[in-house]
Amino acid sequence: MEILLAKSAGFCFGVQRAVDTAYEHADEENVYTYGQIIHNEEVVGDLTKHGVQVIDSDDELLEIKDSKVIIRSHGAEKRIYDILEAGGNTVIDATCPFVKKIHNIVREEGQKGNTVVIIGDSSHPEVKGIVGWCVEPPVVIGSEEEAEAFVRKYIDGEVKTADNISIVSQTTFNYRKFNYIVDIIRNKLYNVTAYKTICNATSVRQREAQEIASKVDAMIVIGGRNSSNTQKLYEISKKECENTYYIQTLVDLDLTTFESVSRVGITAGASTPNKIIKEVHGRMDEMNFEELLKNDESRVSIKTGEIVEGRVIDVKPDEILVDISYKSDGIIPRSEYTNTPNADLTELVHVDDPITAKVVKTNDGEGSVLLSYKRVAAEKANEKLEAALESGEILTGKVVQVVSGGLNVMYDETRVFIPASLVSDTYEKNLDKYLDQDIEFVLTEYQPKKRRIIGNRKQIVAARKAEAAKALFDRIEVGMIVEGVVKNVTSFGAFIDLGGADGLLHISEMSWGRVDDPKSVLKVGDTVKAFIKNIDGEKIALSLKFDDTNPWLNAAEKYAPGTVVTGKVARMADFGAFIELEPGVDALLHVSQISYEHVNKPEDVYKVGDEVEAVVVECNADDKKISLSVKELLPAPEYTDDVAEDTEE
Repeated sequence: MEILLAKSAGFCFGVQRAVDTAYEHADEENVYTYGQIIHNEEVVGDLTKHGVQVIDSDDELLEIKDSKVIIRSHGAEKRIYDILEAGGNTVIDATCPFVKKIHNIVREEGQKGNTVVIIGDSSHPEVKGIVGWCVEPPVVIGSEEEAEAFVRKYIDGEVKTADNISIVSQTTFNYRKFNYIVDIIRNKLYNVTAYKTICNATSVRQREAQEIASKVDAMIVIGGRNSSNTQKLYEISKKECENTYYIQTLVDLDLTTFESVSRVGITAGASTPNKIIKEVHGRMDEMNFEELLKNDESRVSIKTGEIVEGRVIDVKPDEILVDISYKSDGIIPRSEYTNTPNADLTELVHVDDPITAKVVKTNDGEGSVLLSYKRVAAEKANEKLEAALESGEILTGKVVQVVSGGLNVMYDETRVFIPASLVSDTYEKNLDKYLDQDIEFVLTEYQPKKRRIIGNRKQIVAARKAEAAKALFDRIEVGMIVEGVVKNVTSFGAFIDLGGADGLLHISEMSWGRVDDPKSVLKVGDTVKAFIKNIDGEKIALSLKFDDTNPWLNAAEKYAPGTVVTGKVARMADFGAFIELEPGVDALLHVSQISYEHVNKPEDVYKVGDEVEAVVVECNADDKKISLSVKELLPAPEYTDDVAEDTEE
């Protein structure tokens, strides 16, 4: 007979943690568990022998004073904690971290005003506990039919929800069934967010059970009758294999049922001790038992310094729990995962991720194996860095620190220093802009034993600029219109980054009119479209004075003699005032044309900025000269006889 045993059969992480916690406090005085620690009669009975009593009702709960009460892996309502603490009891919380995560989600979503929907068995203690952490009464749905009914009532206005609906699930719920129910709700309602809260261990068990059941002639599912996750395994297996049997212990196993069976599958719920699994498996095939069932004692041995492969089974902000197929799980503290201070590991690692680590200690003092991911990454990085030094390969790392002398860059948990002089091809006084940025560099020095690993970014920047400059000069020519970004503004003009080289837009080329300050026209970061006026080696002269905008093109018609115009005094000279008729077009108002009366200098009559109305006397567009007269717009003076007689004399 061939026997297929599910690799994940037996205690899950949360259950093992709760049971271990109970046994740690066994034989102490006044120790209780709120509800059965797990849905397994043998374990509960054994704990009872060691003095661990079970509280089943609120009345018992209220009577407990100054005792130790263990919250099982299923978790409990918030009010339970409040009652226990009010009685002066010590609460020992063994709630599974995955269940605790759901408590936090429903509380936070409720505080936001969202409607919480819980998918699971409303009578299950885990679901009752989740309900007890909700801000407002949630909606509990256990089947596709109930989901359809909820949607219908919502559409008909029989139930009201908030604008947003947040869905969580009992950790042991059927993964596929969960997705069906979520789809029913999402297809009819809006603003629905579904959180994946089915325990990974549960989904793995269910997936393994389905796969094994599809390959065997008979399937055995081991677990307590009240175990929700075991019942789910039975339902899944039954769909794939008609000959599926649900047993609690070896006593329930009828071997005659399997006499004509050639292939048998075995799985077990999360509350099933390894001892029971071993007994069932051993009875089915004593010869192959030790080989097939890898219990705690038969797992691989490890030693300090060894590289091990594992799978992440829990992540906290400061540590990672890893299944390394050993009698103890592995622990990777934050300091052994990354060199980044205060990094949140939950943002970097996820449950079920594969991970390679080095054994630092086979026992960290708390029964776990101390592992280091950082040291494995560093060793791999050192190999890459050594090769990169020889090949000149461009590497990418994150700037984790800005110091007075340069940048500290992290490359696969190896720190590389880039001196300030090698950060860019131009001097940069403030390097803070590079913090937390990914930058490229090449290695110029690699001495890990001396902790001297030097990078060079300047070389890359200079090389790329040279390539870009060559490409730019290969394609541009005088007269071409180009677009760039203002890089710097000075008193004499602006430098425009053309993507490979800078072009100078001189102050005299910024406008057909007069520009006194370039900063009044442009600022750093502006996008400018100009044309190339001249190229002299690596110097590019730009201009914004496009021919089609030349105000003198139609000046002869616009400012024909006799035309009355209005302008502003732009500047003064001894012989007259220059009047700006439009940007780029200045006309001369000679001092003799200001008035019929004698005027010594234009300042006696006008000041810069004054508006002046005059008539065009002469216009020479080719020479860009226009003469004006104010006097001709004034009435001619009337001369007296005395003046006339004096004139005749």
